[in-house]
Amino acid sequence: MKDSVRQQPRMAMLRLMLMLGVSISGINPVCAQLSQDEQHRIQWIRPEAVSRFAAPPSPAPVTVAGDNVQQFERLLPLDEAIRIALHNADVIRVLTGVSASPSGRTIYDPAIATTSIDQAVGRFDPVFAANSTFRHTETPVAVPVADPTRAAIGDIPVGGTDLSASLSKTNRLGGLGQLRALDTWNQRGAGLLDPAHAPSIELSYTQPLLRGGGRAANEAPIVIAGLQQDQSYFQLKGSVQELVRGVIAAYWQLVQARTELWAREIQVEQAKAAFDRAEAQFRVELGDQATLAQPKLAYANFRASLVSARASVLQREAALRNLLGLPPEDGQRLVPSTAPTREQISFQWEELVHTAQTRRPDLIELNLILMADQQRLIQGKNLARPELNAVAVQRWNGLSGRLIDGTRLSTPLDRHTDWTLGLTFSVPVGLRQARAQMRSNELLIARDRANIHQSLHQLQHTLATSIRSIDQNYLQYEAYRETRQAARENLEVQVERERAGLTIFLNVLQGITDWGNAVASESLSLTTYNTELATLESATGTILETHGISFSEELYTSVSPWGLHFEDDCYPLDLKPTDNAKRYEDSGEASERSFNLEDYPKRRSDVHRLKLPQTPTDNARPYDSRPEEGQPGNAQPENGPPGGSSLPGEGTSSTSDGSATLRTETRQEPQSGAAGRIRTLFQPLSPAKLFRSAAWRRN
Repeated sequence: MKDSVRQQPRMAMLRLMLMLGVSISGINPVCAQLSQDEQHRIQWIRPEAVSRFAAPPSPAPVTVAGDNVQQFERLLPLDEAIRIALHNADVIRVLTGVSASPSGRTIYDPAIATTSIDQAVGRFDPVFAANSTFRHTETPVAVPVADPTRAAIGDIPVGGTDLSASLSKTNRLGGLGQLRALDTWNQRGAGLLDPAHAPSIELSYTQPLLRGGGRAANEAPIVIAGLQQDQSYFQLKGSVQELVRGVIAAYWQLVQARTELWAREIQVEQAKAAFDRAEAQFRVELGDQATLAQPKLAYANFRASLVSARASVLQREAALRNLLGLPPEDGQRLVPSTAPTREQISFQWEELVHTAQTRRPDLIELNLILMADQQRLIQGKNLARPELNAVAVQRWNGLSGRLIDGTRLSTPLDRHTDWTLGLTFSVPVGLRQARAQMRSNELLIARDRANIHQSLHQLQHTLATSIRSIDQNYLQYEAYRETRQAARENLEVQVERERAGLTIFLNVLQGITDWGNAVASESLSLTTYNTELATLESATGTILETHGISFSEELYTSVSPWGLHFEDDCYPLDLKPTDNAKRYEDSGEASERSFNLEDYPKRRSDVHRLKLPQTPTDNARPYDSRPEEGQPGNAQPENGPPGGSSLPGEGTSSTSDGSATLRTETRQEPQSGAAGRIRTLFQPLSPAKLFRSAAWRRN
């Protein structure tokens, strides 16, 4: 009777727990319908809730059909263009045709790769563990009663606590050492002591002798993480090199497009003058319809070419803006003001090849991949061994408690000791998986070496092609310069003869076409020559050094390994390219003026400059190349465009958020013989004072 009364509260608690479990598990049909554990419909978030960033406002882009273009021109030296691109290079952009696209590299990539090193080293950090459990058991047993033929069901309640704390550490040899303390309390146990207290201390060490042992195999993940960080740096450096090369290429493409636009404008003026003469002769019946049709057709064709040339200028400027990180339109026209070099440069082939194969980021990256795969092979060979561990354990045991009569007994920990010393061995029969992985690593190394040899082979062909292109474009420039002079003389002769009635208009048309093509070809050859010089510097991996560009490491504060209650520590945030050194001269005028553009059409702000005549018989006056009195020339207004708009990067410097950044460190590679070789490769475009190394190394 007494046992049944004692069990009633327990049965009530059991029923309550059962009901709660049934309702939570969803066995009840009503609860099952309200359960949200399953998705019975496709749901998606509203786009407005995800779009948390917005592009800054900017004016509508300029087109060839626009009539509201503000002709504020901004002279842009090439050095300033490179500096603006580097300031806005949080995400590295590269030139792709007549546009720019992100390369996928950011200034944060090396800092992100640095965290892998700490993660790999974290395997050897000490580990502290603690455990505390309280237990109570009531094991039902049959107990005798007064009647020897019967028995009753009773229980033996036993309670206690288990406490443990351990400190373990894995060393660089793969061994695991552990210090462990245990404390066990038992009450109403089966022994003579009630309660009984059994403390113990255990010291153990396990050292792998085959698999998992050895410093090289255990440190391989750290070495691989460091190589991956170096790989990330050289990937960033290669992207920045391509950014600088792309800015130079886009810059000279814009110069060429503006020069060709000038030639097309002169062609339109010449064709318009010829058409006006033919139309005037037709009106006074000095010519027939046939003599008017051909000038009319030529004028229309040149007008179509002019539209294409103007569109090309806008497209090239848009590509340059994209690379520089500028908006598509800001009310200003970017006008290059650095003249292309006209000096022929010679190169030393052996020095070019040697410099390229030691400094190109892509080749360095391939060598880093090979070194990382060699470390993985060390790991694979280690994992292909049997597991043989040496084990040593020393244990100190203690015991204390009370007897039934209340007497207390105890023994110190150093009186009862245990020790264990031995070996453990296990091996999969065949080691199929580990040895297959090892073969895979061996084949990866063979593939890496083949890729390196192929890259060296391709490197020589790339350098050879670049040198051939440089010489070809320079000689073509010289030839087209003579062609242009001859075309001008021919055009002047043909125009005079056509006016005198000694030749047909077809010869004049051919002369106008040849002259315009000669001007366009001359500018194309010279700008391509300058672009190929930058391409050669990029192919040798020295374009950053020749422009005086290095990298600056920014730090920020974050939680240290000691935890939130300790002072934050400094960690790498990003790796930003520094400003470039002054290398190119600023002419102070539009770059196309260096092509000796006679009757250079000053850029006006009047609207009719941007409009084409509606019909060939439009009586609008042809554009006079000389600015009229009171009309502005192509000089920049003294106060600039309305609102004080200016290009980013001029007179200002961009800094990171001061709340996060503690300091900035600039790390540079010491000058070596390679820098001297670079100076001999790119004279005279590479002054010795401009050489600074961009290779960043850890202290």
